[in-house]
Amino acid sequence: MAEDREVLRYIWDGRLPVCFNLSSDEVVQVEQPDPYYLLVPRLSYLTLVTDKVQRHFQRAISSESVDEMWFEYDGQPLKWHYPIGVLFDLHGSSASLPWNLTVHFQRFPEDKIMRCPAKEAIEAVFMSAVKEADNLKHRSQVINSMQKKDHKQLWLGLSNDKFEQFWAVNRRLMERTGDDPYFKFIPFRILQSDSPFIQQLFRPVTESGELRTLGDLLNEFVPEAFTSGSGAIDNEWRVVIHGIEPPLETPAQWISEHFSHPDNFLYIVLVRVV
Repeated sequence: MAEDREVLRYIWDGRLPVCFNLSSDEVVQVEQPDPYYLLVPRLSYLTLVTDKVQRHFQRAISSESVDEMWFEYDGQPLKWHYPIGVLFDLHGSSASLPWNLTVHFQRFPEDKIMRCPAKEAIEAVFMSAVKEADNLKHRSQVINSMQKKDHKQLWLGLSNDKFEQFWAVNRRLMERTGDDPYFKFIPFRILQSDSPFIQQLFRPVTESGELRTLGDLLNEFVPEAFTSGSGAIDNEWRVVIHGIEPPLETPAQWISEHFSHPDNFLYIVLVRVV
């Protein structure tokens, strides 16, 4: 891995101010409870802050009618298995800060989001993605060579916001193996509001050895976002990764190594400009 530590640290330290408000139709006390403010890591998951939010609103809700807690923004239930920063880029990037989320304890929308029965569920989803990403990059050679304690260290580093602890293991997943100086395929997901994510096979180099770029990746899988014949993104769209609009000429290999989320997938959000 051609490690640029400052970039990795910058991405890791990304924070998002969030204002949690209890849904007004679920309040059982006389007055609406005060909102709850948190500065949360963009790389983390809403599931990891639920305890704090639930404690804050505990007295204002009826314990008899409590279902699983879930979050909503602008009428959209939020998928807990997406990183917080991805959710914001996808649904709230045009909103002012802090990001105002509505907290629910009733009427869980099972037809729109899946349940999270325990915190172990998000760890399982996370590790499943890490393994899938390594299969794409290294045919699972790296993840299979690790011990269970290494897998646990990845999760604990992320969930406890410990950069050094996480990257002591994750750097092995970002290194190139064998004689191939590049990943076999780039683990990526392209997300657009109200659409299933796009995940396909994409090699970071051409057969002749030329580096392929972020623009090449997008042009291959979402050509409708490009101005015909120009190779440039149409003015109706923004390409956002970690709240940043990276240059389309950025090599796909480099951006995978440095801009991927802790689950080792590169989340590319396409936002339609209103």
